[in-house]
Amino acid sequence: MHAQNQSLLDALNACIASCEHCASACLQEPNVQMMARCIQLDRDCADICALTARLLARGSEHAQHLLRECAEVCKACGDECEKHAAHIEHCRECAEACRRCEEACRQAVSVTA
Repeated sequence: MHAQNQSLLDALNACIASCEHCASACLQEPNVQMMARCIQLDRDCADICALTARLLARGSEHAQHLLRECAEVCKACGDECEKHAAHIEHCRECAEACRRCEEACRQAVSVTA
């Protein structure tokens, strides 16, 4: 596998893990209703990153189509998590992972465009 793809896969997998952790931890927060949007975006982000990673790993021609969407979902999730980052550590960590993944996806799109 090409080193660039491996670094993209690493960013995708780190984002998946961080989003899954954040969603689970948000469910333990005292005001779960306040975290509803964060949980929803965490789940969406983990899902799109997982699908993108699977298609990329198998060399699917369709992986490139998902990179733009994956970057957009990572951005939305990162933006939401940042709203809580000052007082909730798992949201801060998730926002950082989302930003790294968003950037990796955008770079991969620009390389192949």
